[in-house]
Amino acid sequence: MAIFVEYIMHTLLSELKPGEHAIIKSIADNAMKTKLIEMGCFPGEELYITKIAPLGCPFAIYVSGYELSLRQNEAMNIVVERLN
Repeated sequence: MAIFVEYIMHTLLSELKPGEHAIIKSIADNAMKTKLIEMGCFPGEELYITKIAPLGCPFAIYVSGYELSLRQNEAMNIVVERLN
């Protein structure tokens, strides 16, 4: 009898590369949570990385129908599940 277990890999938004798609799973920092949700970054929302500046900050993501720029410390608080 074989048992198959699906492993879901969660990672931080700051670890994604341009072109990668993900779904937001949670926001780690409660102090930042309200701000990010107001900008359209809420759990269950699909996003993709459009650009990352040469020094790694800021990140440009497409989420909730528009392009949004995030600082690295903001991206480090968004837990995502990679889709591709």
